[in-house]
Amino acid sequence: MLKVDEEITSVSRLRELMPTEGFTNTFLKVTDQLNDVACKFIAIAPFIVVATKSSKGLIDVSPKGDPAGFVEVFDNRTLIIPDRLGNHRVDGFKNILEDPNVAILFIVPGHGDTLRVAGKARIVKDRAISKRHAINGKEPLLAMVVEVQEAFMHCSKSLIRSRLWYPDSWPARKTAPTLAEWVLATVEREQTLGDVQDDHSTDEKTRLY
Repeated sequence: MLKVDEEITSVSRLRELMPTEGFTNTFLKVTDQLNDVACKFIAIAPFIVVATKSSKGLIDVSPKGDPAGFVEVFDNRTLIIPDRLGNHRVDGFKNILEDPNVAILFIVPGHGDTLRVAGKARIVKDRAISKRHAINGKEPLLAMVVEVQEAFMHCSKSLIRSRLWYPDSWPARKTAPTLAEWVLATVEREQTLGDVQDDHSTDEKTRLY
């Protein structure tokens, strides 16, 4: 086990090290519904990250993306997220069946601030929703409906520090490991790296919607 100088085990000690003084706006900016600012942000966000938790406590974090505004604001307390074709693991959906609590991070490319939303989710199969969220004539089979309980904007410091939106700081793309490499490292199979990559490339071209 990793040895450290101190492990923080209480809120009182945490607050001793990270006091609330001087951060009034940080604690007052939270709302229990989607205001006009949140709705405008959601309308231009093409990418979100959804966090769910299983009954055993294991956390799943799933990226989801579509054309900007793909998450529907049904009303100021309800979001609808269409489910697109994936790997059929349905980790997030299985977690929601065990624990409906979810958290969502909305990201707008090139923009420093992010929007954080948390609430209760359910999985639905609804004809009207599927029709509204069809792309290229392909309707999503299922959707996630989220009852909003908390929403607030998050500052840009993490994105500034990471230089996420600055191409000159990006590593060379070809140096990053690929999903195909992961598959070969974890699954016994006779395919070559090229074979697996071809399979994934075909999937990306034919199973987006």
